[in-house]
Amino acid sequence: MSPPQGFSYEQRADGTVVITHRGRAAGTLRGGRAEKFLAEVGSGDAQLVMARWTGAYRFGNERMARNHPRNRSGRR
Repeated sequence: MSPPQGFSYEQRADGTVVITHRGRAAGTLRGGRAEKFLAEVGSGDAQLVMARWTGAYRFGNERMARNHPRNRSGRR
């Protein structure tokens, strides 16, 4: 799986953080959540942090997980 790409964020004057993915809004954070996000994005891989905060980190591996024997539960 390739690392996430195409994320960016904008911190507005009122403290709101808007996370975008390829130019489209993917999430808006306010208050304490915005502060936690800003602290985390400064200390790690920014693309991965933004993907995790928006929930986009899952995409790409669902098919592999569905086909795993543990997750089949009688399906063929």
